[in-house]
Amino acid sequence: MTTKRVGGSTIVYSTPPVIVSAATVAGPKESEGQMAQWFDELVPDDMFGERTPEKAERRFMEDAIKIALGSARVLPEQVNMIFAGDLLNQIITSSFTAEGFGIPFVGLYGACSTMAQSLTMASAMVDGGYADLALAVTSSHYQTAERQFRYPIELNIMRKSTSQYTVTGAGAALVGRSGGKVKVTEATIGKVIDMGIKDPNQMGPAMAPAAADTIFAHLADTGRDPGYYDIILTGDLGRVGAEILCRLMAEKGVPLGDNYSDAGILMFEGVRGTGVGGSGCACSALITYGFILKRMCQNEISRALVVATGALMSPISWQQGESIPCIANAVVLET
Repeated sequence: MTTKRVGGSTIVYSTPPVIVSAATVAGPKESEGQMAQWFDELVPDDMFGERTPEKAERRFMEDAIKIALGSARVLPEQVNMIFAGDLLNQIITSSFTAEGFGIPFVGLYGACSTMAQSLTMASAMVDGGYADLALAVTSSHYQTAERQFRYPIELNIMRKSTSQYTVTGAGAALVGRSGGKVKVTEATIGKVIDMGIKDPNQMGPAMAPAAADTIFAHLADTGRDPGYYDIILTGDLGRVGAEILCRLMAEKGVPLGDNYSDAGILMFEGVRGTGVGGSGCACSALITYGFILKRMCQNEISRALVVATGALMSPISWQQGESIPCIANAVVLET
């Protein structure tokens, strides 16, 4: 059997699947930034007309799936699998949403790395012949994340200067054998790395070492240097975490150049009240399936390395004083 792996942790899809269609649905804060022009739906009300933010988050995910399927003229019953995840306990956004579509469901949790995790799994199923069409979906919501991981916003707790702002939105990608311009060619699975940081307001610094480890592993596995890619995008390190990543990569002898960007920085550039940048599952999903994918379809980007980062703590673990284990998963997109 021909191996589909190079090095220690990189998958090479022998018959690269394509992104048939993708969709992004963004909230009101996200609509204020420069990236808004790349999103498919801008929702002016972060409650989406619902009574709770948890129900609102489901509406974001539902719309992303509907738009992705609609633009490809595909019915839910034609999709073989849906790989989805979010930040809430028992990934309730994903499971409750999947129930409404009747598509065989695999629930995932990689925290904010779930965008790359779900795209990796959907692509593997298509490449391996286990699915003709598979959906990769993720979402996050400012209010639901704050309530679960920090403090309910009703308490008006002052945010620290290093805090990031959870992105409200959802992204979906329909992966298939043909019918799209952008191919998913490789994926690098990250390791869980814990540098001992315990403060949930220091997510970027906590995740930066995991991002550095995955990027370094990917480049070593493939024998490439960072300049091979038109863009290297991390998921949500924010300004502080991105600076640490650049320093770590330079120390490893593989400095990142001008082709490096962070989705958390891009998302809220110039938007007040968003701390050091965006975070959340939807952060990398919106920038990847909006900004990057559409620029690839316009021949402005040919090769992209997307490194989605995630902090794997739970409310219980950090309340008990545990440090924050982190991960970064990467996917390669090419035209």
